[in-house]
Amino acid sequence: MSDHVIEARASDEVVRDEVRTWLEENHDEARPLREWRQILLDSGWGMPTFPTDWYGRGYSGGLARVVAQEFRRVGAQGLAGGMARRLASPTIVEHGTDEQRRRLLTAALLGDETWCQLFSEPGAGSDLASVTTTAVLHGDEFVINGQKVWTSGATSDTDMGMLVCRTDWDVPKHQGISWIAFPMKQPGVEIRPLKQITGGAGFNEVFITDARAPAANVIGGINQGWRVTTTTLAHERTGIVVVGLDESTARRSRDSHESADPRREQMSVRQRMPSMIDLAKEYGRNTDAVYRQEVIKHYILSEVTRLTDQRARAQRKAGRPGPEGSTTKVQWNHVARLQRVLAPSILGPAALLVGEDAPYRGAIPLQVLSSCGPMIFAGTDEIQHNIIAERILGLPKEPAVDLDVPFRDVRTSGRRGDG
Repeated sequence: MSDHVIEARASDEVVRDEVRTWLEENHDEARPLREWRQILLDSGWGMPTFPTDWYGRGYSGGLARVVAQEFRRVGAQGLAGGMARRLASPTIVEHGTDEQRRRLLTAALLGDETWCQLFSEPGAGSDLASVTTTAVLHGDEFVINGQKVWTSGATSDTDMGMLVCRTDWDVPKHQGISWIAFPMKQPGVEIRPLKQITGGAGFNEVFITDARAPAANVIGGINQGWRVTTTTLAHERTGIVVVGLDESTARRSRDSHESADPRREQMSVRQRMPSMIDLAKEYGRNTDAVYRQEVIKHYILSEVTRLTDQRARAQRKAGRPGPEGSTTKVQWNHVARLQRVLAPSILGPAALLVGEDAPYRGAIPLQVLSSCGPMIFAGTDEIQHNIIAERILGLPKEPAVDLDVPFRDVRTSGRRGDG
């Protein structure tokens, strides 16, 4: 065994002993959730991959998983979940100023402020750099107009939005974008739910008319928002290590707003889904040569994808983000496509049933119905294929006619200019 592997295992055990001792001394199920979250925030155990100066411990993704295992072992709650923890907070830690971190992180991680993701537009989905929602600076605040669609996490109770908008129409499209922490509860913000085939409404469209945001809420600098946006997307594609149980498995009612995140529905379905191996055994398909072949294909692809995901997370936590997140995204989509055919086929006619009395409480038909959404989250397969081709395989980039011209002169399907 190599020295670095021995050292890593030793570090794992040191961290495991430390967090286990800390939980024994501090974890109390009777403690009010808000009080517990404040203790977590102050200790650094709630976001162990964050810098020590900003509510973390500077751990790698591997050590953070050790922490997560110990929290789950004792059933300990984590910090506030949803978009605030998974996307907004890591982005602000990486690109925000110290003042912005002080002002925004505490409220997000304690659950005092909830977040949504204002990225896609009717004319700028996969080509996110073509956003036309426009922010014009007036004094010390921006006046914002535009429309967002497929908005994750937006409800009437949502406090803040990760707004990607255009702040300069007279430079090439990637150079005129800003990422703004946008206050949602104000006049000029209208949220309309989009009903999904599953019956839920985890996505919305948001109409913004003369709404306002302080210039101090621009993360990463005015017109520097594309690099900030790619950081958010990297976290969306590969996720972050979540420490502690989510509200869906414990005190759900305390953070009911998090149900607006469409990924929460996906998580609930996954928690109820059996493995394809167990499902095949339960329904007697494990002796069928054809089913055995498909089940083992699903298992191998799932394991390869899981390991690729671990590598992508490790690279990002080490400060070397790369295209591995795109590889993981495409692989997970292949797993989902295979599973949405294989699972109902194994189950048979019962795969049509939903509800508490259905097999696995209806998780299998819900997985089939909801599987298309994650294939679009954070970019379609076509977008990921381009990233893989260019950044991993070194193939020539697709011809582009809009990278070196002012965005005002680019023909788009969205609104043109701010006048």
